[in-house]
Amino acid sequence: MAAPRYLTTPQGRRIAYHLSPGTAPGVVFLGGFKSDMEGTKALHLQAWAEARGRTFLRFDYSGHGQSSGKFLDGCIGDWAEDAAAAITELTEGPQVLVGSSMGGWISLLMCRRLGAKVAGLVGIAAAPDFTEDSMWAGFDAAQRRALETDGQVALPSDYSDDPYIITRRLIENGRDHLVLRTPLSLPFPVRLLQGTDDTDVPQAVALRLLAHLEGPDIRLTLMKGADHRFSTPECLALIEAALIEVLEAAA
Repeated sequence: MAAPRYLTTPQGRRIAYHLSPGTAPGVVFLGGFKSDMEGTKALHLQAWAEARGRTFLRFDYSGHGQSSGKFLDGCIGDWAEDAAAAITELTEGPQVLVGSSMGGWISLLMCRRLGAKVAGLVGIAAAPDFTEDSMWAGFDAAQRRALETDGQVALPSDYSDDPYIITRRLIENGRDHLVLRTPLSLPFPVRLLQGTDDTDVPQAVALRLLAHLEGPDIRLTLMKGADHRFSTPECLALIEAALIEVLEAAA
């Protein structure tokens, strides 16, 4: 695997990325919380895009993967800044965003921030507003006190023996970037993909997002039995099909 290149953002963070040249509209993959650009979906979509001569960008947010910074120092606002810098400085022309989990939230923030630069969206188990509606809403009184007094709280992870450390800054900054509290109009094709066995982002979140979004071409597909990873061959094929639909409509 080739070594990543690096982009220095206006905030001084070094963002690791891989960019495959090709035709527009390009495809940008935005990963999830505490994930990185070496995951199954990102690598599969890069190979898919390269085989079709399509521009493809994947990158690590600060504090993730091979980018600079510490994960515990980051928050939604920082990672949205990273994404905006990567998309605006590394790509040319319109882009279709593929956002996985937290990347779905970041993608929606990019739709607001980048305007016509975004030509379409594919959300995979998109998790908008999860710091407020999942984390904060799920904390008991003791966890909320710990967050206030200690500045952080530990949550168990299904993907690692190490717990997730959730910081007060993550929760408080998340409130400044919520997308489900005000109207969100998306004038381009949107495909939302969701597994029915996803225990991290329940399908109720996808249904809420579908109901909230406004636009002429917005569809939700439920994959029975799929979990949050959404990385089985069947799930990857569904992502490809959704991406083809969006690209054809955006071309």
